Amino acid sequence: MPEGDTIHKVALRLRPLFVGQRLLEIECELAAVDDWVLPGREVARIEARGKNLLIHCAPLVAVEGKPDPRKPEQLPVAIWTHLGMDGAWRLRTRDTPSPGRRPAIALHTQTHVAACYEPKQLAVLGPRSLLRHPMLAQLGPDLLDPEADLDEAVSRLRALGQHVELGDAIMRQSAVAGIGNVYKSELLFLERLSPFISITALEPTRLRALLERARMLMQANVDGRGPRRTRLDREAPRQRLWVYERSGRPCYVCSTIIEMRRQGELARSTYYCPQCQPRTRAST
Repeated sequence: MPEGDTIHKVALRLRPLFVGQRLLEIECELAAVDDWVLPGREVARIEARGKNLLIHCAPLVAVEGKPDPRKPEQLPVAIWTHLGMDGAWRLRTRDTPSPGRRPAIALHTQTHVAACYEPKQLAVLGPRSLLRHPMLAQLGPDLLDPEADLDEAVSRLRALGQHVELGDAIMRQSAVAGIGNVYKSELLFLERLSPFISITALEPTRLRALLERARMLMQANVDGRGPRRTRLDREAPRQRLWVYERSGRPCYVCSTIIEMRRQGELARSTYYCPQCQPRTRAST
């Protein structure tokens, strides 16, 4: 599953090629593409919010004074995608042949094409919908936002209550945005924390330190200073991942067999070492 750092990397790739460019053609079956008159608009900015990508487009028609909300061409619009488990953005030059499979949406400029395949969510949002969207409006602080309020994220996490397990809590995008299955498992192993303790078992300072390490790992990946998923090269030079998708194999640290359990209402997979991450170790 694409995680927060993956979406930020997509945004970094698209920005220099699309921001300030005019969309000449849109491939998409959504009626909203025609309703909002997307062709001809200029890409104003590209934003990553946790696991969400927003491509903001300027009004098609400039107006003096207040725009008429009944005329979509006078309003800014955002193309929103959430990649879910299988989605991906692909970039190619305009003169490169299409790979053949049909994208959910493809944006053509004079020089490049950005195509999104199999997103979990795709929508075209006007100003009001963008502000009120139930998923976007409730997002917690994005760990890769330099101005993210980590104290706010800590408060949101602890507010989930004592019955929510740590591994489940840090995946909740309404509390803190960006952490997915891979980072959850790897982060908690590196911090020697059991995924199954209560989120309230951690003192606020300990929880903030956990988020700071998550931010460091993710930013290293965005900057290209680490492996594709988590930056483990300093502590395990020959290995990419400590525990993720390694159930049934020995821990690199203690040789205990790595286990996998599912957590939360969505039954997300959590990989862990029972010896290195005992339930009794919470605030140390």
